[in-house]
Amino acid sequence: MVKSIVDLLCIVFLPYSSDQFTSLYITMARVVFLHPDLGIGGAERLVVDAAVALKSQGCSVQIWTAHYDPTHCFSETLDPELPVVCVGDWLPTSVFGYLHALCAYLRMIYVALYLVFLSGVEYDVVFCDQVSVCIPVLRLSRLRKKVLFYCHFPDQLLTQRKSTLKKLYRAPIDWLEERTTGMADMILVNSQFTAGIFAETFRGLRGVQTDVLYPSLNTRTFDQQSSEAQGLEGLLPEGTSCLFLSLNRYERKKNLGLALQAFASLKSSLPPGQSAGIHLVVAGGYDDRVTENVQHYAELRKLAAQLDLEDVVTFLRSPSDSLKVALLRGSAAVLYTPSREHFGIVPVEAMYCRCPVIAVNSGGPLESVADGETGFLCEPTAEAFSKAMERLAREPQLRGDMGQAGRRRVQDKFSLRAFSNQLHGYIVKLSQ
Repeated sequence: MVKSIVDLLCIVFLPYSSDQFTSLYITMARVVFLHPDLGIGGAERLVVDAAVALKSQGCSVQIWTAHYDPTHCFSETLDPELPVVCVGDWLPTSVFGYLHALCAYLRMIYVALYLVFLSGVEYDVVFCDQVSVCIPVLRLSRLRKKVLFYCHFPDQLLTQRKSTLKKLYRAPIDWLEERTTGMADMILVNSQFTAGIFAETFRGLRGVQTDVLYPSLNTRTFDQQSSEAQGLEGLLPEGTSCLFLSLNRYERKKNLGLALQAFASLKSSLPPGQSAGIHLVVAGGYDDRVTENVQHYAELRKLAAQLDLEDVVTFLRSPSDSLKVALLRGSAAVLYTPSREHFGIVPVEAMYCRCPVIAVNSGGPLESVADGETGFLCEPTAEAFSKAMERLAREPQLRGDMGQAGRRRVQDKFSLRAFSNQLHGYIVKLSQ
């Protein structure tokens, strides 16, 4: 049916063959992204990069979200050519500090209902991630649209269940997550590690195919000369000769305390003359609305005081893109401390900036970091991290060699072009 209509349009209106017209139609597919909270985390970075990538391929793109703050976002979303639609922010994110997951589900269901029944927006494919419960709503569309679900990591594995009440609360949510995820027309995951965890967790979806789409790096931001590069010296104490950087959201699961403990161990192992020049910057996404961010930031400041590191550690909350680039360019290594991280874009960002990575030897870094070549993969202990840090502090040539190798690895394995072509191929497949 569609083919015959295309043929008719080609004959009447266009000097193209039907295959050319079909190709043109698919290239200009209309894609809507659905994301719960468009802040500045790794999941948000992927969504923004995916939207930019599809836009560069000729697709019409919109991002729909339940929360968007123009003062706390990635710079690409400020471009009027990349529309961001925010609906449902009036709905609560928690009830007296509890029921976060339930509120997130309700907010995304509202966004999906608004898109399908009230917006009047025409689209071909919906790209949603993190919250799958909106997929059944999307299926209510009068002309059924295709849904691509991107699984960063099963949500049910990101929460603790220490009480019976919490287990009872999560049981129906976990059931919904598995059932609604399986309703997507296509499921992508961010690493081979996540693909394995997906299969282990969602046992009822064993017949469902998942493809790996590694997050990419939009190198435009990193290629631009950082306007804050000259101001980095003012941020650090005078005489700083070796900078280490921890770059992660202020969340307990990121294990940021390990960076502080490893740095304290490093300082005690170096001779006084050399330890005087080292410094640690702990930087990451921070949102006043998120209770855990506020609490964990205070906990880390307290830990730094207990370790007698107050004068040699600088804490930064939600640094700008240009400052982040300046820090990556000026650091001896990035300390990436989460265990079993599903992917983690920070090691890729660091390697592109020619900065070695010291990461925990589990999860996504096993696929992104080449151990001994672009950095070190270590056990999640202060001793293991400090030994790797000491080697880089003592051997500037090794830092340079690893930095160059890291840059090449990102260009070969995680380029935006490869990501863009692969993602566009999936959109074309869904649009046919």
